[in-house]
Amino acid sequence: MHIGFLNPQGNFDSGNSHLTQHPDFGGQLIYVKQLALEIAQKGHMVDILTRQIIDPDWPEFASEFETYPGVDNVRIIRLAAGPKEFLPKELLWTYLINDWVPNILKFYQQQGGLPDAMTAHYGDGGLCGVLIEDKTGIPFTFTAHSLGAQKMDKLEVTPDNLEQIDEQFHFKYRILAERLSMNRSAINITSTQQERFEQYSHRVYRGAVDVDNDNRFAVIPPGVDFSIFGSQIHSQNEEVTQEFVQGQLARDIAHSRRDLPMIVSSSRLEPKKNLLGLVQAFAHSHKLQEQANLVLLTGGLDDPLREDASDDIAQEVLIPIRQIVEQSNLWGKISAFSLPDQAQESLAATYRFMAQRHSVFALTALYEPFGLAPLEAALTGLPVVATGNGGPSESLQDSEHHYAVLIDPQDPVDIARGLEQLLSSQQQWEYFSHAGQQRVLNTYTWETTAQKYLSLIEEIVSSPNSRRLNQLLPIHSYFCNPQSLIDVSLQELHDLYFKTK
Repeated sequence: MHIGFLNPQGNFDSGNSHLTQHPDFGGQLIYVKQLALEIAQKGHMVDILTRQIIDPDWPEFASEFETYPGVDNVRIIRLAAGPKEFLPKELLWTYLINDWVPNILKFYQQQGGLPDAMTAHYGDGGLCGVLIEDKTGIPFTFTAHSLGAQKMDKLEVTPDNLEQIDEQFHFKYRILAERLSMNRSAINITSTQQERFEQYSHRVYRGAVDVDNDNRFAVIPPGVDFSIFGSQIHSQNEEVTQEFVQGQLARDIAHSRRDLPMIVSSSRLEPKKNLLGLVQAFAHSHKLQEQANLVLLTGGLDDPLREDASDDIAQEVLIPIRQIVEQSNLWGKISAFSLPDQAQESLAATYRFMAQRHSVFALTALYEPFGLAPLEAALTGLPVVATGNGGPSESLQDSEHHYAVLIDPQDPVDIARGLEQLLSSQQQWEYFSHAGQQRVLNTYTWETTAQKYLSLIEEIVSSPNSRRLNQLLPIHSYFCNPQSLIDVSLQELHDLYFKTK
């Protein structure tokens, strides 16, 4: 088969540049890349369709075509959408409709034929899948990765601040795009049952999809890259990474404490990741401070506890963390830094180094849709303490077993309790180190993920109408308007979000 991956936000290149360095990138790009490579390994042709960027700050994304070394049947295809320079995902909507989708159709017309199916990622990719299917009949699957309604909830949107928040996040486009995507896709692919029944059931999606209809959903969890995060892997930069990490720890951690285990967190500097809650837990627990140091792996800043971030959101996260460090006198017990190349190989090498020191991985996000990071850490041998809100409640426990210690991320005392459980007992550390690793080895492989995608896509291609809804939402005229999206009314978003309560 020939499958197109619609992923306009973020970018792909053979060197895996910036995969996790920007809020528009992160886990969904790793997901798409690994899935595409695994499907290609099974003999299928894959096109990763993304946006071309001609910008001196992003030189990796300028060429129209690129391939991954040693992979014959995956193409990265970059097509123009609006201005040449990099744009945040919130500003892409009009350009995707007016430029990107027409350029995709023109490209395949010149190639002599369309893919057999598309798989669309995130709401913007989903909207493009809707429009391509409307023009060509090519079916698509929809993988949201995250939905806008939950972000609106977290931002505590009210009728009074709706317009101000929408100016930044453009929810009026995103919500309508998501409604169309989940309504008109051949099937909606989620990482967990929780994502299906809790996220898609949000009131703003009523009338677009029925979460109780098994014919409309498939749960396919992502995998972990064993070639990078395996506990026995020895990457080319293993020693270099370990030396770098040791240097950063020597900079920040008191000499008398450097042999202690570490509480390791790796995430972007965003409020939803709740690094503040982790620092509060460490500050309030003298037992934790006696047992371990705290290490925050962050993107983009060499010394975030002392260095100001250019990004306002990152700075918003750092200011209260610094206040706690100062008030609780945590200097010498806490280190924060960014790995120099931001590569997954360096992150995996850091995890393995920390596992050798009997450290613990912590994910204290207020809500985590799936949570690939704790699975990657678990595969290296680090036992995990993770938020009980979202995906980890499925991926790291089942009806019979716990494969990590789950905590309430809004309660610093409970976060400390989970960390103390692993750091206070060698038996508990070894149990969860082994249990978490085996859980990933047995359940979360990209080969399994790819095979499940392929089975669905083969079914859809052979019988494209088998999963279609009887009631399809209309593709509103403004989504096909060659001028702009200005017809999308903020009142529509207001009515969806507030009047359906």
